[in-house]
Amino acid sequence: MKRQNQESVEARAPWRFEAQDDGQPRGERTSSAGIVAFSVILFVVFYVVAFGLCWLARGAIEPWQFFVAFAAAALFAMGVHIAQQWERVVVLRLGKFNRVSGPGLFWTIPFIEQNAARIDCRIRATTLDAKETLTSDLVPLDVNAVLLWMVYDAKAACTECSDFSRTVELAAQVALRDAIGRLSAAEVAIRREQLDADIKGVLENEAAQWGLSVLSVKVRDILLPQSLQDTMSIEAQAEQRRKARLILMEAEQDIAAMLEEVRTAYASEDAALKLRAMHLLYESVRETGGTVVVPSSFSEGFGDVLPDEMKNAAKSLAV
Repeated sequence: MKRQNQESVEARAPWRFEAQDDGQPRGERTSSAGIVAFSVILFVVFYVVAFGLCWLARGAIEPWQFFVAFAAAALFAMGVHIAQQWERVVVLRLGKFNRVSGPGLFWTIPFIEQNAARIDCRIRATTLDAKETLTSDLVPLDVNAVLLWMVYDAKAACTECSDFSRTVELAAQVALRDAIGRLSAAEVAIRREQLDADIKGVLENEAAQWGLSVLSVKVRDILLPQSLQDTMSIEAQAEQRRKARLILMEAEQDIAAMLEEVRTAYASEDAALKLRAMHLLYESVRETGGTVVVPSSFSEGFGDVLPDEMKNAAKSLAV
């Protein structure tokens, strides 16, 4: 029953983090087979050397020589370590911090010094999900973001925080929710860069004391409630219609001003106005390829400006 209640609580939780399989971040896994093989080879070589020295010292093979050689080889292998290029190893001496070793080959004193932690100093990516987070105008939003961070101080990450990876994830989650709560729904949807900067500023101050560096925070997706999406869509459509009408009115004003100039130009030139009418008639016929039937009264209107040949042609069209 207790397990079922726990599963139901986790199912209702708006967000949660999954535990990692090992100490390495998700992504490409690195192999430590070479380090293990190197330690085994060192153990075998030193065992042979220690056994040979015991045999030379006694001049004969005795059972205790095997145990001495094994113990000496084990102590030697315990003191030799290798750290990968991206790893830093925190070494404690009798429980106190001594140094940070790596990358490469380093030595420790068996039973006196110990490797407290191997810290991966590569850039890590953490996904943040804030579901049904209330904005300043009480609108629930689902926001998804990506946090890029890395460890720059292995000592602080090991000694100041018990689980720095989990801590920075939870801190980023809280910072994301707080940043959303200070903005309205419209501001969250429009001012993504401001939201990223606010979250990064809060995390940088907190993560610095743990030896962590926050590189960037990027909001990937913002999901609005369906009802709010419909309302914002109607508002956007109304705004576009308003802009279209303003543009149309400005165009009509320009056209009216141009017509006023044309009226002034043709006011004292009746012949030019009639020629313009003929030109418009010709253009319409040429583009459409049709035939225009001109009434007789219309053809007579061109009588004052047309030569005799064109008058006769116009009268023939009117018949």
